[in-house]
Amino acid sequence: MGSIYPKINRKIGTNRMESIKKYLKRPCPYWVAGILLGLMNVILLGTIRISWQITSGFLLWGIGILQWFGLEPLNWEYFKYFKSYYQPVILYENVFINQYTILNLGVLIGSLIATLLVSQFKWKRIKSKKQFIMALIGGVMMGYGTRLAVGCNIGAFFSGIPSFSLHAWIFGVFAMLGTWVGVKILTKYFI
Repeated sequence: MGSIYPKINRKIGTNRMESIKKYLKRPCPYWVAGILLGLMNVILLGTIRISWQITSGFLLWGIGILQWFGLEPLNWEYFKYFKSYYQPVILYENVFINQYTILNLGVLIGSLIATLLVSQFKWKRIKSKKQFIMALIGGVMMGYGTRLAVGCNIGAFFSGIPSFSLHAWIFGVFAMLGTWVGVKILTKYFI
C-alpha cells in the first residue's frame, strides 16, 4: 500500500485495505456501469434540472474568455443559437462558476480519485513531437466536432437517448462509423 493511505491502513487494518484495493481494481461489468451512469443522469436531471453535459461548460468558458478580450460573442451568429438556452447563466451567473463548470470539475476530480484509489495514476511523458502535434490536432478536431454536434457523446448521445431525441440516434450511428474509420486510419498510419 502506498503512503497515501497511512491513516486508513491503521484504522481498518492493512489486510482489509488490501482486499478493498483488490476489489476496486477489478473491472466493473458493463451492465453495472451502464445502470450506475443511467441512475446518476436521472439523479442529476431530478436535482438540478439539467441533463449530463460536458461541453456546455467549455462553451461558456469560451464565451467568457472572448468577452475578456473585449469581443461580443453573444452577437455572433453561432452563439445566437445558444443564447436563449444559456441566457440565465450568462445574465445572472458567472460564465466560469455555474452548474456546468461544477459538473466538469466533478468528472475530473472523481476520475482522479478513482485513479488514485487503485494506484493507477502516473505522469506520462510526451514521446515525440509527432505525438504532441497529433494530440493537439485531435483535440482541436474534437472541440470543433462537439460544437457541430451540439455536444459530445455525453450530452449529444447519452443524455439524448433517454429523452427519445432523434439527433442522439443519428449521432450514435455516425459516432460508431467515425470510430471505425478512425481506428483504421490510426492502425494503418500511426501504430
